[in-house]
Amino acid sequence: MPKILTDKKLIEKFLTRGVEVIYPNVDELRKKLNSSQRLKVYQGFDPTGPYLHVGHAMGIRALRILQELGHEVIFLVGDYTAKVGDPDKNKARKLLTDEEIEKNMAGWKEQAGQLIHFSGKNAVRFERNYRWLSKLKLENLIELMSHMTVQRMLERDMFERRIEKNDPIYLQEFIYPLMQGYDSTAMKIDLEIGGTDQIFNMLVGRNLVRAYLNKEKFVRANKMMDAPDNRTMSKTKGNGINLSDSSEDMYGKAMSYPDSAIITGLELLTDVSVKDIKEIKQQINKGANPMQFKKLMAFEVVKIIKGEKQAQKAQAYFEKTVQKKEKPDKMPVIKLVNKTYPVIDLLVKTKLTLSKAQAKRLIEQGAVRINNQKITDWQKSITFDKETIVQVGKRGFAKIQTKD
Repeated sequence: MPKILTDKKLIEKFLTRGVEVIYPNVDELRKKLNSSQRLKVYQGFDPTGPYLHVGHAMGIRALRILQELGHEVIFLVGDYTAKVGDPDKNKARKLLTDEEIEKNMAGWKEQAGQLIHFSGKNAVRFERNYRWLSKLKLENLIELMSHMTVQRMLERDMFERRIEKNDPIYLQEFIYPLMQGYDSTAMKIDLEIGGTDQIFNMLVGRNLVRAYLNKEKFVRANKMMDAPDNRTMSKTKGNGINLSDSSEDMYGKAMSYPDSAIITGLELLTDVSVKDIKEIKQQINKGANPMQFKKLMAFEVVKIIKGEKQAQKAQAYFEKTVQKKEKPDKMPVIKLVNKTYPVIDLLVKTKLTLSKAQAKRLIEQGAVRINNQKITDWQKSITFDKETIVQVGKRGFAKIQTKD
C-alpha cells in the first residue's frame, strides 16, 4: 500500500481550485485528508458520447492530486447507467444500446491517460459499473427505492422545469440517481468528485452510503465552464475542447472563447497561480490587450493535456494560420482515387468535419474554401487538380492528392 502524503499545498489546491462546494464541509474534508487515512475516491463518466473534454479534465486533474497523495482512485465508466441516461432539463435521454456504449467509450482510457496514470505506482483503477448494477434484482431495486421519496426527487430543478412546461417525466429517470448512488455503496466510496450538475446525484449517493455502510461520504462539486459556443460542454455534441483533439485544435478552440472567459478559463482549465490570475485580471481591467492573456490560457490548456512541446507547436500553428493568415507548412494529406467528389463527403473524408450535417452548416456559413475559393453550395461536387488544398474555418487544412 502506498504511503499517504499530507502535502498541505496539494491538499489546499484540491480543496479550493475550481471548487464550487464540498459536502458536508471543507473543514471536515481537510481534516480527513490530513489524517493519513487512505481514502477511496472516484468520479464517474457516462459514455453517452465519444468525447471527454476539458470540463471532465477538471475532475480528472483533481483525481490526479489524490493519486499523487497516495489515495485509492477510481475512474468509473458508467456503462450501465448510460443505458438509462442522466435526466436532462428538457427531455428524457435516448436509451443507448450496448454497441453504442462500447463505441462511445472506446478511446476514453487513452484520453484520460493524458492526465492520470492507469499503470505504475498507485495506478488509477479503470472500472465499469456494469459489474454490480447488472446483478441487481428487483428486490434490491425496491430496497434502493425505499431510500428516496417522490417529493425529494421532484425537488430536482430539471424536473420542476418540465412540470411547469407539462413535459413528460419518465419513471426510469427516477431510477438514475439511485443507480449512480449505488455506485458509491458498491465501491465503498469515501469521496466522490463531479460537476455542479451532479450534486443531486452525488448527494443521493451520500445518503445511500450512510444508510448501507453507516459512514460519511464526502462530495466535491467542481465549478463548470461552458464551451466556446456558450453552451454546456457535451460528450454528445462534441462542442467542447475535447481530450481527443489535436494540440492545434485545442489551442484554437481555447482562443475562440470570448475575452470575458479568460479569467475563468485560467482558473478552471490551467495551473496558472491564483496570484498571477489576480494580476492578469487587474491588467485587463486597466485596459491591457487581452490577446496575450488568452494566448497564455490556450497555451496552458494544451500544456496540461499534451505537454509543453505540443503547446509550443500549437501556438506557432495558430500564429501562422490565424494571425498571419498563412497556410501551415505541414497538413494532412488525403489520397483519393476519384477526381470528382461531393463536397460534403469530402469534408467528412478529410476529417475536417464530424458529419455531413456539420459540413453542410459550415458551407452555408461560408467557412469552407477549396484552393482559396469560397464554397457556398453544399450540393456541389469538386473536381480536383493533382493537388488541392481544402480549408475549413481559419485552422482546418487538408491536402488532396489524386492518382493519375
